[in-house]
Amino acid sequence: MEAIAKAKYLRGSAQKARLVVDMIRGKNVNEALAVLQFTNKRAASLIEKCLRSAIANATEKAEKANVAVDPDELVVKACYVDMGPTKHRRRVRPAPQGRAYREQRHFCHVTVLVSSGEDAQATGKAGKKGAKATSAAAADNKGATKRAAARKAAPAAAKQETAPRASATNEEAAATEETASE
Repeated sequence: MEAIAKAKYLRGSAQKARLVVDMIRGKNVNEALAVLQFTNKRAASLIEKCLRSAIANATEKAEKANVAVDPDELVVKACYVDMGPTKHRRRVRPAPQGRAYREQRHFCHVTVLVSSGEDAQATGKAGKKGAKATSAAAADNKGATKRAAARKAAPAAAKQETAPRASATNEEAAATEETASE
């Protein structure tokens, strides 16, 4: 069972809110609430409110569908922050020498998606398939790493090959000197 909650036009920049959202993504709802409660950021309380709304939406959706969902077993499946508008919300701040600095009042939109453990397990199975694809990509990268190591070793091997040739040339020169001196 999945449920979504959106909070729009929250005060503060999206970049600062993303710092808070990154801490709760993928965690259990109780852990996420605890993290938000003790996070010393302005956006934390607003994101906590949105998360509580998503939990309420999940329980209500489960009741309508006659499905038993324990709110403690919900997981924050996805959580992201989008930029909100700054248009018509610009202010001017006095600056030195008669100039004016423009300040923009930033707003953001927060979206929280919670799901029950069953959905998380289903995505975990799909994640394993993705992990196989990722491991195949990693194997390709290993091959690329081996090729790069071989390229680095090739100049060293060429130097080693030139050294014996030079010694062979020296031996031939020494042999010709010996024959010439005899």
